[in-house]
Amino acid sequence: MDLKLDDFLYELPDDRIAKHPPETRGGSRLLVYKQGEISHHEFMNIPSLLPDESLLVFNDTKVIPARIILHKESGARIEVFLLEPLTPSKVHEEVMNTKKECSWKCMIGNAKKWKIGTSLHLEDLSLNAIRTAHDEVTFHWNNSLTFSDLLTEIGKIPLPPYIDREVEEFDQERYQTVYSRMKGAVAAPTAGLHFTNEIIETITKKRIKTDYLTLHVSAGTFQPIKNANIAEHPMHNEQIWVSRENVENLLLAKKVISVGTTSMRTLESLYWYGVKLKSGDSEFFIDKKDAYNLKPIEREEALQYVLEEMKRRNVERIGGQTEIFIYPGYKFQICDGLVTNYHLPGSTLILLVASFIGNDWKHVYDSALNNNYRFLSYGDSSLLLP
Repeated sequence: MDLKLDDFLYELPDDRIAKHPPETRGGSRLLVYKQGEISHHEFMNIPSLLPDESLLVFNDTKVIPARIILHKESGARIEVFLLEPLTPSKVHEEVMNTKKECSWKCMIGNAKKWKIGTSLHLEDLSLNAIRTAHDEVTFHWNNSLTFSDLLTEIGKIPLPPYIDREVEEFDQERYQTVYSRMKGAVAAPTAGLHFTNEIIETITKKRIKTDYLTLHVSAGTFQPIKNANIAEHPMHNEQIWVSRENVENLLLAKKVISVGTTSMRTLESLYWYGVKLKSGDSEFFIDKKDAYNLKPIEREEALQYVLEEMKRRNVERIGGQTEIFIYPGYKFQICDGLVTNYHLPGSTLILLVASFIGNDWKHVYDSALNNNYRFLSYGDSSLLLP
């Protein structure tokens, strides 16, 4: 399939980008696309709009205050943006609980002013930050704090670049989902920002189950596509975790509704992991081309292979890495519906939506623009049911 980036662009006026969340959580609007038909609702009514006997799958990752501002003695301002942990573990939860030392892959702002091999200090926290490589920083601290505690003291919530303002107090709460639990994301799974505990409670009182898995959202989610050939885009790698209960619930589900593109990418990656297990490959790493090169099997068979692998390892939870790239031509194996916000023109997330509902993505976005919906992370929502 010949995919041209121009086919996935649209005009997004700056005043349509939500720079702040709605006044109250859950106070956003909801566009429903159902088998080609579009209707408009308030998000608080989503419980009555979800298909009966669905399984609604959330991403419970928690955004960490990943922006750290340091200063040289000269006064030069250095910004360190944490991307992914390197030592003492690559597992986010373990590194967040570590003490004394850890290393991260980072983006470094004003990097020319910070030479490799030199350190910056925060005396009041006994913290040394050493630039050990072009994109690596090692932190040493001489106190009883965990790295998570340390970040709470020195870090800032990493708002997306298009919000283009300083972090405000309310962002600490509103740029997290109410069910966030597993620390490690550097961007929020924004489809979940609309849900309140009351909305989730109403959903569970209907014939709808809820479940939680984890994908630690990376900064790569904002990386624009620059390749003329879309398939050559270097897809970002993200850490995912699924439980035995997740797999068992998927096997019982009549319809699977993903809350957000991150949950969708996790669910589809889980399927391809089952396919790899059948072929004898037990490494939980999904390459961006796996979905187009591997031979599909039945969904139930793939999930059973994952269950068997977890039983073989005697674990209740299994972690992996995914760089799955979902673009038009992809055949969805797990997901039947998607709750999602409105995404940047020409982004990998627009491609994912286009692969899910076809060219109707243009009608959805035109309708949202024509009806004054708010776009991107703090914007309004949609429920897509092909």
